[in-house]
Amino acid sequence: MAHQEPQVMVLPPDKEKIKKLWRVAGILLIITVIEFIIAFTLPHGAAKTFLFVLLTIVKAGYIVGEFMHLRYEVKVLFWAVLVPMIFVVWMLVAFVYEGTKIISY
Repeated sequence: MAHQEPQVMVLPPDKEKIKKLWRVAGILLIITVIEFIIAFTLPHGAAKTFLFVLLTIVKAGYIVGEFMHLRYEVKVLFWAVLVPMIFVVWMLVAFVYEGTKIISY
């Protein structure tokens, strides 16, 4: 019985998928650049923190939508993942805020 080497078939690259990945990377890069601009131009305060939290939620929602493919699923499933995440972020912000109030006494 002769030993056969497995055959490897190289498929041509899917240009549409590659284009989509570059688009996603570009959008995430733009949001990250905006975050850097905010970090180095705005003074520390509530507005800066609010903008960072908002942009983080936007990036997380976009990543969940694209890489977990929830954008193409039923909208209820998308919101079932996104809404609890928003509340967790809100809870963390509230804990940090309340924690600074306790420390300041």
